[in-house]
Amino acid sequence: MLLQATNVTKSFGSGDARVDVLRGADVTLDRGETLALTGESGSGKSTLLHLVGGLDTPDTGEILINGTDNGQLDDAGRAALRRGVVGVVFQQFNLIPSLRVADNIAFQARLAGNEDAAWQAALANRMGLTEQLGKYPEQLSGGQQQRVAIARTLAPRPKLVLADEPTGNLDEDTAQSVMDLMLDLVSETGAGLLIVTHSARLASAMSRRLHLTAGRVAE
Repeated sequence: MLLQATNVTKSFGSGDARVDVLRGADVTLDRGETLALTGESGSGKSTLLHLVGGLDTPDTGEILINGTDNGQLDDAGRAALRRGVVGVVFQQFNLIPSLRVADNIAFQARLAGNEDAAWQAALANRMGLTEQLGKYPEQLSGGQQQRVAIARTLAPRPKLVLADEPTGNLDEDTAQSVMDLMLDLVSETGAGLLIVTHSARLASAMSRRLHLTAGRVAE
């Protein structure tokens, strides 16, 4: 089991302002499996994704990633997990504007200490970015920037890829093209993929789908 989240709870605020976002959510994901997490806005999808990615910690419950309980890690440990084991693709591309495309793609792998120039070149080629490697993010279209963000995430060959509305800023045709490439590359690396999406079309492309409602996950 690559991911096993059990009885995860998360609240924000206190007293009368307390909001219980997650009320005992459970999620499992095997290696090589793709999973869509759907739900209404404000249902806690992004919160759950951030907890799995170690960007925040749960109030209660357990999140095991590749056998490691990320709730027991300190900030440095969770950062190390994100560098090498977990890759995150955000809706906002979060590219580094002062770096050229080639260096943006290599950035995460360099932090993880496992840069592979041949693999990065292959990613750039598959993403249709070979002619863009010398450019800066501001010189690219939205679709191209998202391809760079995905290539950067996949460059360290993470075991688990998390994607939060990764095509939300793209038109439908570009979104489908980007997701097709992402699914192909995730399949080639054997990684598990957990994607948060409002799109029924994208969710249907995953091998499994879960729906988050009232702070809990249902098939």
